[in-house]
Amino acid sequence: MSNDGKRVAWVTGGGTGIGESAAEHLAADGWTVVVSGRRKQELDRVVANIAKNGGKAEAIQLDVSDKDSVNKAAEAIVAKHGRIDCLVNSAGINVPKRSWADMELEGWDKLVEINLNGVLYCMRAVLPTMRKQKDGTIINVASWAGRHVSKMPGPAYTTTKHAVLALTHSFNMDECVNGLRACCFSPGEVATPILKLRPVVPSAEEQAKMLQPEDCGRTIAFVAGMPSRVCINEILISPTHNRGFIQTPASRD
Repeated sequence: MSNDGKRVAWVTGGGTGIGESAAEHLAADGWTVVVSGRRKQELDRVVANIAKNGGKAEAIQLDVSDKDSVNKAAEAIVAKHGRIDCLVNSAGINVPKRSWADMELEGWDKLVEINLNGVLYCMRAVLPTMRKQKDGTIINVASWAGRHVSKMPGPAYTTTKHAVLALTHSFNMDECVNGLRACCFSPGEVATPILKLRPVVPSAEEQAKMLQPEDCGRTIAFVAGMPSRVCINEILISPTHNRGFIQTPASRD
């Protein structure tokens, strides 16, 4: 960490949902936060909200599936701040057509490009800086679907999130000797805008019982704030009212 104590966090998918809440909680803990996402309007809103609450934040518009843009974003952060202490990979999508019966290869490719390739591109982009620092934390937002296979998320989403879990653990195996650590954060159902893409959108009553973005943001900030000697390899978190436990597979379709 630098002598002035400044900690710099880069949060992808930072314009909405889990990423937005992670950015807010990190900023509240004193981090300088750079939020990335595809929609500038949402990023500007998040930056303004953080500033209003006394935090430090800025935005870089970015599509994580574009590896050249990812590299440029990481270079810009280092050029301005001199370091990147934490990367939160929260950019992720799903599509409505997600079962074997109606899935399209275009949808599969899009999920792989963003949910998996985008995570790898960002991890590789921060790696030289973190190795030089001999310190750095990466938090990859996967999913309950990355640990447990079920029908509802669909094969593309489930496969990419399982891959993120493996990618995270493989990172720790190689990079722990360089003082780096990664956490695979795997939440169950979270009441975020991605729910609108489900074939059947959960009701407001159902969403109220789910994890909320702030639950995830608070947990991510906790992981990032642990002493550098501590690696929280994986977090599997779900609503207490876990619909995957209490409903039959047929009723979730």
